[in-house]
Amino acid sequence: MKRFFMLTLLVATLPATAQKEVELNEVIVKGSRTVERTDGQWIYPNRQQLDNSTNGYSLLAKMALPHLRIDPTMHTITPLTNIGGVQVRINDIVATQEDLMALDVKAVQRIEYIDNPGVRYGEGIAYVVNIVVKKATGGYVVGTDLTNTLTAVNGDESFFVKTNRGKSELGVNYTIDYRNFKGMQYDEQTAYELESGDIYHVNRHLVAGQNKNLNHRTQITYNLSDSNYVFQAKLSARRDIQPQRNYSQMQTNNNIFEDHSSSRSSSPVLDLFFNRRFARHQSLTANVVGTHIKTDTYTEHNEGGHYEYAVAGKTWSLWSEAIYENKLKPFMLSLGLQSGQKYIHNEYSGDTKALNDIHSSNIYLFGQLKGHLGQLGYMAGMGVSNYYYRQDSHDYRFWLFRPKFTVTCPVAKGLKLKYDFEVSQHVSQIALVSNVSIKQNAMETLVGNPDIRPNRVTSHDLRLTYSTPRLTSQLQGYYRMNAHCNMEKYSRQDGQFYQTQDNADNKCSFFFLQSYNRWDIVPEHFSATVYGTVSRFFNFTDDYRHTYTAFIGGASMEAYLGKWTLAAYFDSGWNFMEGEHRGHQSADWYLSASYRLKNLTLSLYAQHPFCENPRSDKAEVLNRYIHKEVTRHNRDFGNMITLNVSWNFSSGRKYRDIQRTMNHQDQDTGILQSK
Repeated sequence: MKRFFMLTLLVATLPATAQKEVELNEVIVKGSRTVERTDGQWIYPNRQQLDNSTNGYSLLAKMALPHLRIDPTMHTITPLTNIGGVQVRINDIVATQEDLMALDVKAVQRIEYIDNPGVRYGEGIAYVVNIVVKKATGGYVVGTDLTNTLTAVNGDESFFVKTNRGKSELGVNYTIDYRNFKGMQYDEQTAYELESGDIYHVNRHLVAGQNKNLNHRTQITYNLSDSNYVFQAKLSARRDIQPQRNYSQMQTNNNIFEDHSSSRSSSPVLDLFFNRRFARHQSLTANVVGTHIKTDTYTEHNEGGHYEYAVAGKTWSLWSEAIYENKLKPFMLSLGLQSGQKYIHNEYSGDTKALNDIHSSNIYLFGQLKGHLGQLGYMAGMGVSNYYYRQDSHDYRFWLFRPKFTVTCPVAKGLKLKYDFEVSQHVSQIALVSNVSIKQNAMETLVGNPDIRPNRVTSHDLRLTYSTPRLTSQLQGYYRMNAHCNMEKYSRQDGQFYQTQDNADNKCSFFFLQSYNRWDIVPEHFSATVYGTVSRFFNFTDDYRHTYTAFIGGASMEAYLGKWTLAAYFDSGWNFMEGEHRGHQSADWYLSASYRLKNLTLSLYAQHPFCENPRSDKAEVLNRYIHKEVTRHNRDFGNMITLNVSWNFSSGRKYRDIQRTMNHQDQDTGILQSK
């Protein structure tokens, strides 16, 4: 009787136990699709979101991730802050656009949104989006994703096939994209203070212009994986079918002149990745990426006289990474090494003559502990980096210790506090450190500075998050200080104005305060997101002191009505100030409707509706010698209607969980060009 009673009690408790989500060493809100973690969030898409998403961009757009603008029609992911870029991964491997277009959306388990990346991630990465996907073990899938704008010449056509057999997977992707925009507008009002003290005003206006490109990309991926290892080899290539061309007819005061530029490049990339798990709690990851970029560019300016130059550039780079992880009971230990070698050979000819042979290398060692002490979560890491640069007689070596510390603690039920401190480094673009001078117009010249040094970046991040099954609300305060950073410096001589960068005793800092709120009004059917940010920027050098206060706000709504998906999105654009440039990113808004019919999904996007000529961006230069205001518009983006057709067919698909996959590419050619 006692044994029967215990068995009955156990069975009675099973349903209640099954309804609870269990995550060791993490805080999970029961019933919520968002899991708060030390370095960010785990977000579990609902079935409606997965069924009504055509590719990776479409799915991420429905997640309403904080600080990010995901454009599902132009296939772009843009950060709405000034603290770094975005890195997208699939199964913990950096993903290409082709990977996102061919993503098996129905196999997605969760989205790991990391807005506090650990020490293993590279410089300039502020947000990491890792899409965790189940591994297919059988069958095949073929598909296409066709995106075409109906109101402008713009398209992106992607075709893919994947086949799986046992432990092996073979995938092939091909993409062709094209663009021919003719609706650009450019207006510039500039006041130059000459050495005599006189003010010379120049008004530059775009009379006619064109921006077009046609290129294709292909990618072949082989993956061999088992329950305890993954090997992946990826060969990808990109080439412009026709040179990317820009044409503009400008009116300056009472004169009309033309500018031309074209660029053609090709870039093969080989990426090898291996991950091996030992004893269920240890793993070793190795990744090697080799990249070659060949670029030929031509630029012609005619303001104030004919000026032209061409660049023949070649770039070789080798990047590698090795990471050891051990999931011990009190914490997880991570140890790693990253290294890179890069050689750039750029030959400038024409009115700008120069030969740039640039050698650079970097080594980064890091270690990290991540775990819990009771209800207190922590992540503590230390890295040391060494960056070496050589160009002609200029060379330097930069060492930096890079500590990082994060602590999280629950304050009350559903309320969590997190603080993060980090020291990192910023390395300028290779093009800016080259010893090349490029004429911008009749009055201005851009000058590279090979003596620029990397600089130290210190940041503090404090967040208070409240979560319930239907509501997520976050209040964030962020402060960043850049010591001896690379900032703009202007000089004038003989009626010419020269723009360059230097370190000197520059100080650049900023902070922002943001409120982010997401509410599932009708769970799995209707949700809304609203956020707002106030920022303050400080730029101090011996030559100038600039401050600026900016605001950004945004909102989105998604509705899932059976086979229909309706969405609306708006943000006011990111405003910032760096050096003597004050930038105003354009606002963005769109409406979308999708209809799913078995394996076929039709989506219609209306971007910038009810606006014939939306502003692309606005910029100001507040130098004591130059005051400039630039405004750009583009009619092609006004009332922009884009149709997306997604189709796939699969047979015999079977899945299992997987730990990792891969991809890292180099895209910096080191070429200094006109703006």
